[in-house]
Amino acid sequence: MRIAAFNVNSIRARLPNVLDWLREARPDIALLQETKTEDHNFPALEIGDLGYNLALHGQRTYNGVAILSRFPLEDVTRALPGVAADEGARYLEAVSGGVRVASVYVPQGTDLASDRFAAKLAFLDRLYDRARALLAYEEAFVLGGDYNVAPEPADVYDPEKLAGTLCYHPEERARFRKLEWLGLTDAFRALHPEPARYSYWDYRARYWKANEGLRIDHLLLSPQAADRLSGCDIDAAPRARPNPSDHGPVWCDLADAT
Repeated sequence: MRIAAFNVNSIRARLPNVLDWLREARPDIALLQETKTEDHNFPALEIGDLGYNLALHGQRTYNGVAILSRFPLEDVTRALPGVAADEGARYLEAVSGGVRVASVYVPQGTDLASDRFAAKLAFLDRLYDRARALLAYEEAFVLGGDYNVAPEPADVYDPEKLAGTLCYHPEERARFRKLEWLGLTDAFRALHPEPARYSYWDYRARYWKANEGLRIDHLLLSPQAADRLSGCDIDAAPRARPNPSDHGPVWCDLADAT
């Protein structure tokens, strides 16, 4: 089973690219972020024609998450427990193909001195609480998406320059480590120790051309899922296409349960 996470930065604006990626990469489950559309405007027919069932949690202009699956979708949950009223569509969870998955879009934070940065930390705290609750079920699950956190120096193009900035701030990184200390596995880093592998590049041309990026898109696996991990990588190819998202998908393969 291949599970991928992709911040598409507007599903309608990037639809040709997203459809091409789905045809080429053929993920069994795709976790999308920043769909930026209400559910009734989501391109359900076009994606459904590729064989996917849909679970949607969208909103107009901002945020929005979706789960696309070749398997039936069950036990759909459309918010983290304790969600703030104004937080927007940032979390979507379902069981599909025998695995619980969640599409996660952590707030970017906007400014370190703003209430939005505090809201980002609070979101990560609630995600921790949800992950801890899910671990009690002792089942395979994958929490995938745009975390807006680069956990380690190897995950940013210039650790010294970016130290203490958004997405590489000690408080954000500490919360990501807490998720790992629960017993979750960062699928990409488990198989790829090398630095300078990124999932996000600023739209300004020099960042992409110079590979000055951040690894902020992650697949966190429960122990039961991590035991089945057989492959993982970041697909930078969609970032090189015309009219791309500023993110590339990250994917992992899980072997069949024994």
